[in-house]
Amino acid sequence: MADSSFDIVSKFDRQEVDNALGQTAREIATRFDFKGTGATIEWQGENAIEITASADDRASAVLDVFQGKLIKRQLSLKILDAGEPRQSGQVSKIGITLKEGISTEDAKKVAKLIRDEGPKSVKTQIQGDELRVTSKSRDDLQAVQALVRGEDWDFAVQFQNYR
Repeated sequence: MADSSFDIVSKFDRQEVDNALGQTAREIATRFDFKGTGATIEWQGENAIEITASADDRASAVLDVFQGKLIKRQLSLKILDAGEPRQSGQVSKIGITLKEGISTEDAKKVAKLIRDEGPKSVKTQIQGDELRVTSKSRDDLQAVQALVRGEDWDFAVQFQNYR
């Protein structure tokens, strides 16, 4: 029988993030507590977002609204790497970068966990920014998925290419 496999990845749906950003922009344009604060949220390149407001607390409030919209769209907040509010002239800004991919160190941690606590028939292989898990038994692969889901990683975890 051929081996079954799946990939552990850390990705996000850019369209869903864009939709959450658009919803946040519409909400801050209409909410009374954001009137006159100059609060905006917009893309800054491919994987960066910038929040601008007249005060640090207003910028943080926009970030909270954005995080709420991401949660409603089933996106993990672990994809966000938000900085602290910083003054830029008369306005306060928060820079957010979107994290995608599993670093080599994190992939090694996941592989070590699977090796130490997972079924013995399972093999792992790091492939760029993802981790391939293979086994002859599909039940063992499902046990590995449950094991990886049960841990609290500092990156979002998804499973792809289950075959």
